[in-house]
Amino acid sequence: MSTALLADLPGRPCPIAAALEVVGERWALLVVREIMLGSTRFGDIVRGTGAPRDRIAARLKSLEAAGVVARVPRTPRRDEYALTDSGRALTPLLGALLTWGIDHAVADDDPDRTRHNRLTLSKETP
Repeated sequence: MSTALLADLPGRPCPIAAALEVVGERWALLVVREIMLGSTRFGDIVRGTGAPRDRIAARLKSLEAAGVVARVPRTPRRDEYALTDSGRALTPLLGALLTWGIDHAVADDDPDRTRHNRLTLSKETP
């Protein structure tokens, strides 16, 4: 797993800044969410995030290099992705973002709001 020395980070270096170096890129946490929810194949992750394929490929590579996800080779030529212990440790963060999003980022009258309110993120991934 790649880690950072706080002194090497720009600005006011702290553990939050170090964490954002790993999962702060656009789409990174949505990739983790998709794998948590059981989308382990590349195409399923792309569909679930709605991101361009090249962006998801880049995020999976960076998350794999950081030790957040692991590539699991399958045949024929079909890799799957799984969360490592480090990736599973992001579950409370995604739960907090889900709650914050419902409370502060989603319109009160959004018809899909209650559907996502029932979304549960499991520590165990299929």
